Amino acid sequence: MRGHLPDENPGFVGRRTELERVSAALAEHRLVTVTGVGGVGKTRLALRAAHRAAERYPDGAWWTDLGQLDGERLLVALVADSVDLADHTPGMAATGLCRRLADDRLLLVLDSCEHLAEPCARLVAELLAASPGLTVLATSRRPLGVAGEETIALDPLPPAGPDALALLRRAAGEDFPAAGPAGEICVRLEGIPLALELAAAQIRLQGAEAVRDQLGSRLDAAPGARFDLLAHTERVWPSRHQTLRAAIGWSHELSTPLERLLWARLSVFRGPFDLASATAVCTGGPLDRATLPEALDGLVRASVVRPPDAAGRHRMLDTIREYGATWLDRTGEAGTVADRHAAHFRGLAGRAETEWHGARQLRWYRTVDAHHTDLRTALDRLLRTDPDAALDLVGSVAFAWSCRGRLREARDGLEQALLLSEARGRVRARALWALGVTLVLQGEFGPAQDVSERCAREARHAEYAEPAGAGAGAGTETGVGTETGAGTGSGRDRPGDLTLDAAALAGLLALTTGRPTAAHVVVGHVLDAARGGPADSAARLRCHLVRVFALTGLGRLAEAREKALRLRALCEELDEHWTRTALEYQLALTGLLEGDPVAASGHARAMLEGTRRLGASLGVALGLDVLATALAAAGEGERAADVSGTGEAYWRSTGQPRRGLPGLRALHEKYTDTVRASIGEPAYEEIFVRALTGLPQDGLDRALRGPGRHG
Repeated sequence: MRGHLPDENPGFVGRRTELERVSAALAEHRLVTVTGVGGVGKTRLALRAAHRAAERYPDGAWWTDLGQLDGERLLVALVADSVDLADHTPGMAATGLCRRLADDRLLLVLDSCEHLAEPCARLVAELLAASPGLTVLATSRRPLGVAGEETIALDPLPPAGPDALALLRRAAGEDFPAAGPAGEICVRLEGIPLALELAAAQIRLQGAEAVRDQLGSRLDAAPGARFDLLAHTERVWPSRHQTLRAAIGWSHELSTPLERLLWARLSVFRGPFDLASATAVCTGGPLDRATLPEALDGLVRASVVRPPDAAGRHRMLDTIREYGATWLDRTGEAGTVADRHAAHFRGLAGRAETEWHGARQLRWYRTVDAHHTDLRTALDRLLRTDPDAALDLVGSVAFAWSCRGRLREARDGLEQALLLSEARGRVRARALWALGVTLVLQGEFGPAQDVSERCAREARHAEYAEPAGAGAGAGTETGVGTETGAGTGSGRDRPGDLTLDAAALAGLLALTTGRPTAAHVVVGHVLDAARGGPADSAARLRCHLVRVFALTGLGRLAEAREKALRLRALCEELDEHWTRTALEYQLALTGLLEGDPVAASGHARAMLEGTRRLGASLGVALGLDVLATALAAAGEGERAADVSGTGEAYWRSTGQPRRGLPGLRALHEKYTDTVRASIGEPAYEEIFVRALTGLPQDGLDRALRGPGRHG
């Protein structure tokens, strides 16, 4: 089935009437918003309703968790990412998303809209106007206020009813009788699901009678004395539900001092976190490496922090995280912890960049992807507090973001940091290189030319004009960026990695604009002057890759193939994935140009396997095009139509029309026309449309089934 919805929470209890109301509303209205206080179960209800309704939407049901955003700047990018739009288009932020959804019939779930209610309302209104087949299900503590919105207010579970007791029983793992302490707890906590879960955690530790008595003394007190907490905004603690506030405060009071301190500090994480990140960000004072794991275990036992998932990552519910943030403000540590958080993820970004060239490339690429939310949070912090460090962070991860299809976020972060930072040297040259690559991938060739020239000037400044050891900028603070080996000592008379990458960018731009001679000259000139071989650095490898593509474009096919095979063998020794995948694309193209479609098919499948591992939608689209061309050249018309239709689906997921190297486009048109004639236009179109409207992943699986990789 199309779409992506998280797995349902096994603790879902009751809500039959509410579920029917949401289901009926989705059948009649294009915007349905479930409202209610924090902790009342809006997310669970929306998720259950989305799973029930998904089969009614041919293009799937898609989930977006907006709780991870701290502002509206990346709202469109997050929604685009959630519907598998690796948006490569320039222009207004929502344009590509509107285009992606224009002809689809799908359900888009926007969870936790309350802190972004106004920008969410504007985006939803724009999307609904652009896509007649779109239905939006939102959760928020207040309505969005969009015309035609159907609002369903979600109340707590009936306190004295069977559902509240069933939830408490399931969460506590104990079959309580209806009469007795458990029933009293449900009544005292007004049937609020989150409050019941927190009470269940304490029942496991203390027993139901003790929890009932503690809640009695707490909730029977005057509201102002229920627990000590600074006043908070209405959107977090609605006055009509002080019970939830009291329940969370009670859990806070039952925590040990170290657990309370950790709770507050963990609130700085916007996404999932592992023990290593929690230790790096939250240690200090009495909370050290020895005591933090025990404090974290205590918060897990109390249901304040969710147990680790299969990857060892924890998370906090928004309402509980907001409570912790209030206490962090009160302690006066908010800025300090935010700075530690930013420094930690800047260091992680730097390590990921350093490890890009070598056997741990794929591992660190996936690490950057897994910590995407907190890397963005760190970048936002540094843009406000230390633009030079922000430039260092985004320069370290922007290429990985672009490979993953997050071009808007990469471009936005790079442009902001370059504008705000005054850092010169390596850190600026690297950021300009990453921005240039991003612009090329967006098809913005004019701006890319300007950035390419700026990158070359900055590289020369860093490697030749500055004193030895200067110009590393913010990167020197974390030891990041020591790979260049240029600009110091006896190597100052030769181009270093900054100049090599500037040349690779200029060559990439020349290739994509149909100038293979220029590409060959620019990278050849720099490689001839530089010391070392292709394996010495990522920049050298990128230059050699551009030269191979340039040779192909010049028609020097035997030479291109021979160099590509040597480079591929080198990448296999290094266990380097990205360049190896690009080389498979080049070898497929060479096979087509040499009239060997069988070889081309094998290399195209190898490329597709690599791009799937990297999660690169643009790479998958390019690989499917070259495979479809190879199949058509081999006379396999029906399979070519199927792969071509799947390729069109992936191109649409990038927000761009089909494109690629000029040589491939001409071959694709030539052989496609041939197979259309051989199997007949109606048959070709039927197969093409079936693949286009089917599940893209299924189409990719079909494409990968075939002869093995060509050696």
